[in-house]
Amino acid sequence: MLRLALDTNVLAYAEGVNGPERQEHARRLIQRLPSDIVVVPVQALGELFHVLVRKAGRSRADAHAALLAWSDAFDTVATSPGVMATAAGLAATHKLGIWDAVMLASAASAGCRLLLSEDLQGGFTWDGVTVVDPFVSAPHPLLSAILAD
Repeated sequence: MLRLALDTNVLAYAEGVNGPERQEHARRLIQRLPSDIVVVPVQALGELFHVLVRKAGRSRADAHAALLAWSDAFDTVATSPGVMATAAGLAATHKLGIWDAVMLASAASAGCRLLLSEDLQGGFTWDGVTVVDPFVSAPHPLLSAILAD
């Protein structure tokens, strides 16, 4: 079964960060995804907390509630010591930021085929995971196939 991971920006947009247009697009996208194929890296939850408090001005309690809601809605994947070691190698080899590399390594460890992210280079594939920007006008064929079901 094809699995996919959601990066922080997708969650943040769904929470209303960066305006109502992005929020609507992100929410519509997430609602169309079968929940049993979606995972959220714990790294994304941590980054989301930071974004909601620092950028969106939410209280820590509200940010915490948002994280709990995302954790209830989808499976999460931990940043294990192995994921961190893999991410460090990925960051060194491909010149990625360490937290982007953690996101990609987490997705790979969860057996994901796609990582939905606006932050990384769309189309970049590593260890079977392809980074897909879900906000482009022409979606990746694998994402289109999921959304068509």
